[in-house]
Amino acid sequence: MRPLFIVVEGLDGSGGTTQSRLLQEWFNAQGLEIHLTCEPSHGPIGLLIQKSLSVSEESTHISDRVLPYLFAADRQAHLDNEINPALLSGKIVISDRYYHSSLAYQGLSIGLSRVATLNEQFQKPDITFILWLEPEISFQRIQRRGEPLDRFETLDRLRNIAEAYDDVYAYCKSRGETIHKVDAQLSIEEIHLVMRDHIEKLLESCPT
Repeated sequence: MRPLFIVVEGLDGSGGTTQSRLLQEWFNAQGLEIHLTCEPSHGPIGLLIQKSLSVSEESTHISDRVLPYLFAADRQAHLDNEINPALLSGKIVISDRYYHSSLAYQGLSIGLSRVATLNEQFQKPDITFILWLEPEISFQRIQRRGEPLDRFETLDRLRNIAEAYDDVYAYCKSRGETIHKVDAQLSIEEIHLVMRDHIEKLLESCPT
């Protein structure tokens, strides 16, 4: 199997981390090497972003209008230091979030077109999944975690982001990306099987 770059997207609480790990286990069972990663990355810029997303007083000095540029910088480092080296070594890369998140989340502050310009030169994934979830359900799942909320985890913002993901989907389709919406209210196993089916069809259409 050729190296694949797979991205899993969606609102918080949609199950992206779980589904990324299930794909990793599925590929591992076939004897394939996987590099599982996420954005923000665990590099220095990514750690700064993670801190800035907090709603605590000491972190809010990084405004929403600055975040698109931080995410783009982190993404470049992520590609240089993790994604591309893993692909070149023959591994399958699965990323829990990529530039599609920037288009949806940061597009709210500076507009989709400006965020798209910042990210247009970055490598396209071979296949992207948007786990589609109603924002009200997303908010309920986030609250059940019992963890402090970040600046995007309010119901109003989640509603806006859900609408933005529709625009992201249309934009990526117009660029010729292989991108699929998957109902995130299906069971965990059903979602996994839908994603596997799309990946298998992709490999059948271009096996090498």
